[in-house]
Amino acid sequence: MSELRFVRLGFGEEAVEYQEAWQTQREVHAARFADEIEDTCLLLEHPPVYTAGRRTQDSERPLDGTPVVDVDRGGKITWHGPGQLVGYPILKLPRPVDVVAHVRRLEDALILTCAEFGLETTRIEGRSGVWVLGDPVEQRPSIGGLSLDFDPRLQDEEFDPRLNGPEYAPSNAGQRREDRKLAAIGIRIAKGVSMHGFAINVNPDNTWFDRIVPCGIRDAGVTSLSYELGRGITIAEVLPVIEKHLRAVLESAELRPRAVEPAPERAPEAAAEAAVEAAVEAAV
Repeated sequence: MSELRFVRLGFGEEAVEYQEAWQTQREVHAARFADEIEDTCLLLEHPPVYTAGRRTQDSERPLDGTPVVDVDRGGKITWHGPGQLVGYPILKLPRPVDVVAHVRRLEDALILTCAEFGLETTRIEGRSGVWVLGDPVEQRPSIGGLSLDFDPRLQDEEFDPRLNGPEYAPSNAGQRREDRKLAAIGIRIAKGVSMHGFAINVNPDNTWFDRIVPCGIRDAGVTSLSYELGRGITIAEVLPVIEKHLRAVLESAELRPRAVEPAPERAPEAAAEAAVEAAVEAAV
């Protein structure tokens, strides 16, 4: 991959409004597609905002009508705001793009960043992002005085943590010793160039996540570097570390197009439909 350029857009009092940053992404994306600039990663903080990816369901949005920005990335609903470091790597990738490999590279850089601060994180099969694993189920504290055998989440697929008190809130997953997400990833690939990216919780107020079903996941929660390490970590501390690991992982990556198996011969209508589905898949 080419050399990676970092642009620090704004933090703290200079945090960048989401719509403004989205427009900046579009401009950088167009310039990268035209080879007018090199691969670029925008780094910033946002004022508080909920954003919903293409797969977000109505039942996962805030119950109180809080505004949500619907965006063209993959994934579901999440929150951005103070104390969360957001990165938008805008990279030209070989086509057809291997989206999974791109996500795995971002996860690698985030896992290495957490490790440098002394925190072990990992992936969870079937769930993108970077996670802190909880205790084995039998070792977790009971919820609301009930044993785990009566945990309503085990029987009710539509269980809504927003309606069931703080003991089920995503922000309290650490107290419950459950799996908890520390960094989220949601991307879009358009014309072979990536947009959107990752958000790592450094020291945010995680109760913002309690108004939604974060990433559509009802049986786990959220956490932050500061919570897990038991000390205050700042975005200023994390910035040079994450830049170092993003550069190391992305610049050294051996980029390959996604392997495409020959499709069986189909009628023209079916082939056209499959082509549309593939295009949509590449955009999430």
